[in-house]
Amino acid sequence: MRSGLIAGVLVTVLAAGGCAYTPSPALLPSHLKTIAIPVFRNETTEYNLEQAITQAVIDRFVVDNHLRVVGEREANLLLRGSITHYKNSIFGFTTGDEATEYRVTISVSVLLKDQVKNREMWSEDDLIKTANYFVVDVPGQPARTELDGRKDAISKIAEEILARTVEGW
Repeated sequence: MRSGLIAGVLVTVLAAGGCAYTPSPALLPSHLKTIAIPVFRNETTEYNLEQAITQAVIDRFVVDNHLRVVGEREANLLLRGSITHYKNSIFGFTTGDEATEYRVTISVSVLLKDQVKNREMWSEDDLIKTANYFVVDVPGQPARTELDGRKDAISKIAEEILARTVEGW
């Protein structure tokens, strides 16, 4: 009996620990159940950035599971985006003027349209996210690359787009 009680408590603790906050689907208007996310337009010179950002946004909506990602024709919502700026710049130096830290900055323009009621839900012309990374080992963190910084900034963009879409209703 005692081992059954311990197992039950353990399952409850593990289940609660694995729960992450997600907004209630009741927060979205009832007619909004699907979203289309065409490939972002890339207005920068960074190769394949549009694929990485589009996939990150799609993945974030799939994980969240409040809106099903579908094609444009069947979608209640249409999310269009453009990548307007990409920069990787030095952010920190050593005393010997060697670069140790860089910052990736990505700016996107996003528009979310309700295709059922034919109206704009929200838009942002200059959604900017940054991510810093060290190119040298620092305590508790190995050296990272521009690609690592890029992935972090892209993840922040995807999270912001999801939050603006499903929260605040």
